[in-house]
Amino acid sequence: MTSHLSCPPVACTDVSTPLGPLLLVATEHGLAGAWFHEGQRDTPAADVVARWPRDPHHPLLQRTAGVLDRYFAGQAGAFDLPLDLSAGTDFQQAVWQALCLIEPGRTVSYGEVARAIGRPSAVRAVGAAVGANPISIIVPCHRVMGANGSLTGYSGGLHRKVALLALESGEPRLL
Repeated sequence: MTSHLSCPPVACTDVSTPLGPLLLVATEHGLAGAWFHEGQRDTPAADVVARWPRDPHHPLLQRTAGVLDRYFAGQAGAFDLPLDLSAGTDFQQAVWQALCLIEPGRTVSYGEVARAIGRPSAVRAVGAAVGANPISIIVPCHRVMGANGSLTGYSGGLHRKVALLALESGEPRLL
């Protein structure tokens, strides 16, 4: 389990989604975390989260909750939120920034992401970076597929990946 962020959280809160509750975390630099409470790999340790300041009224966390509400209502668009990706290595940050450029309803392969960041032979490392993404949904790692278009792992669970892709393709009945 991951137990740290690069910057200390200034606020965190839980929000409800059709796919289960999410823990949202903000630092002074932006949204730094969005993890499903259940069934997600690489979440912060519970004892660490217990020490983080809770503030459901924090402006960025409220804005994020509103963006997620609109997203799950089928109004998928670009997520225009300040992000704090500093917990990742330079390579991970490059991958996560590339993921943010994938439009809703579109999918890409790990190889395409590797080429997009100028590291065409780093497909496995891209896969590891995608899997370590700390900001579910907002940094859309669910839009990355296997080279043959097959579903691959999703740290929030494949059932959530399928539901998110269905929502973005206009099939929200899976939520």
